[in-house]
Amino acid sequence: MVKKIVLLFTILVLASCSSSKPTIATTKKQAAVQRNRTVAAKKQTPVKPIGKNYPTTNNTTEVIQSTSKTVVTSSLISDYVLQYKDIAVGNMQKYGIPASIILAQGILESGAGRGDLAINANNHFGIKCHKDWLGESVRHDDDASQECFRKYKEASESYKDHALFLVGKNRYASLFTYEKDDYKAWAKGLRACGYATDPNYPDKLISYIERYNLHQYDCQVTGKTYKPFGNSVAGSNSDYNDPNLYEVQKGDTLYSISKKFNLLVDDLKQKNNLSDNTLSIGQKLKVK
Repeated sequence: MVKKIVLLFTILVLASCSSSKPTIATTKKQAAVQRNRTVAAKKQTPVKPIGKNYPTTNNTTEVIQSTSKTVVTSSLISDYVLQYKDIAVGNMQKYGIPASIILAQGILESGAGRGDLAINANNHFGIKCHKDWLGESVRHDDDASQECFRKYKEASESYKDHALFLVGKNRYASLFTYEKDDYKAWAKGLRACGYATDPNYPDKLISYIERYNLHQYDCQVTGKTYKPFGNSVAGSNSDYNDPNLYEVQKGDTLYSISKKFNLLVDDLKQKNNLSDNTLSIGQKLKVK
């Protein structure tokens, strides 16, 4: 009798323990379903890498083919113009090269600052070393393999060297017989003088000038009235009411402007890629 009671108790305990265990898939079909659910939960949409050839804006994109192939957006090009327009205007005033041509060449040759040479060497105009170059250099494939290109510490040095390059080479002397603001003649003249081998080079420069209203900066120097193009990306007054910009007035200095906007002089120079303290009336400075 005692043995029967002990046996009955043992059976009840075993039944209780069995019911408390979690349910486990016992068939191959059930196990496969569980594995598939686990894999699906872990799978994620791949993230596209962000780099110089992957614009982060949703504007119209285009491919700029110069010393390297670069994908840019209209927004990136507009930002490039805003960043370097004052240097271009200053070079036009000092050297007589149209600001529109300077900016258009900068956009095309540097891929709006995103090309390999611009990133690795601050070279925005695709200028090769040539025999008279004594500065630093980099090697880059262009018309031939591993050609020598000039390297600069800052982009502003590239802009200055571009001006000196055109002024100092006899082959470009004919350019300076054109009117300062005749960007079409300059664009065609650059190709004729051998600056580029691309037969479409003049058309590309003119396209950038007219699409982004770069001729307005020529008019700032000449004092002529500017009429924007109807198919342009940015209007002629696109940056005049920008709260992030300040127009230099008579008597302004970098110091007085920095105090007005609670900035350090060095920060102000860095924001605007200024290599010295020279300012011109009407010049636009980024202050925010």
